[in-house]
Amino acid sequence: MSEQDPDTSAAAGAYWKENIRLLVTLMAIWFIVSFGFGILLRPFLDQFMLGGFPLGFWFAQQGSIYVFIVLIFYYAWKMKKIERKYDLDD
Repeated sequence: MSEQDPDTSAAAGAYWKENIRLLVTLMAIWFIVSFGFGILLRPFLDQFMLGGFPLGFWFAQQGSIYVFIVLIFYYAWKMKKIERKYDLDD
C-alpha cells in the first residue's frame, strides 16, 4: 500500500468540503424558492402581481425553474473558480 501525501490529502479534503458547502447552499436556496415561495408563502405573495399573475402563482409555476437555471450557471462558474484554486482545472 502506498501512502498519500498529507498535503494532497488535506487539499482534497478542503476541495470537497468547499464543494459540498456550495451544493448545500445552492440546494437550500432552491428549496426556499420552490417550496417556501411557491407553496408556504404563496397566499402572502399572491397579493402582489408579476406580469398580470399573482406572485405566489408565478413562483410556483415559473420562478423556481428560473432560479434553478440561474443556480446551475452560478454553480458552474463557482466550481471553475474552486477547481482553479485547488489546481484541478482542465
